[in-house]
Amino acid sequence: MDEQDDMKIEVEDPEVSEGSEDPEVAEGMKVAKMREELGACRKDKQEYMDGWQRAKADYVNLLKRIETDAKASEFKGKVMAVETLLPAFDALERAKEHGEIPEGFMAIAKQLEGAFASLGLVEMGKVGERFDPALHEALGQDNVESAEEDDTITAILEKGWRVGETIIRAAKVRVAHYQDKL
Repeated sequence: MDEQDDMKIEVEDPEVSEGSEDPEVAEGMKVAKMREELGACRKDKQEYMDGWQRAKADYVNLLKRIETDAKASEFKGKVMAVETLLPAFDALERAKEHGEIPEGFMAIAKQLEGAFASLGLVEMGKVGERFDPALHEALGQDNVESAEEDDTITAILEKGWRVGETIIRAAKVRVAHYQDKL
């Protein structure tokens, strides 16, 4: 064995400062260091928790926005489908009113009525109801004899339609007009 093998290397603990070899002081310094590290860990944990909570809130908001957008797209699709089919339905309705519709087409008209009902399509404008410019488009006036009839619908020229609160097409109507004859 040579001299180097017998030699022991002692490394000084960096936690213990020079000149203080008192075990209580060394232990106190270790505790202080651990408290400092614990405080740093708690701070890091809070930052991670805050970040996680923000990310979770963003995710929940995204899910809500996706759901809202999906419902809006579905509704828009319904409206577009109704707008596309409405002229054909109107033609069938006019033919039905004039008795010109062949028997086979009656079944098609009923299918269209059922499909529109399932989409939530509601007819607007009936003779005798009050004229509402938000729901009706006035295309003419008819003179009436009484003030009670004034500003009511006298004829439906083209039916109006709505889905929910959204107006697809305003009803085209004639409106009663009362003039006091003095």
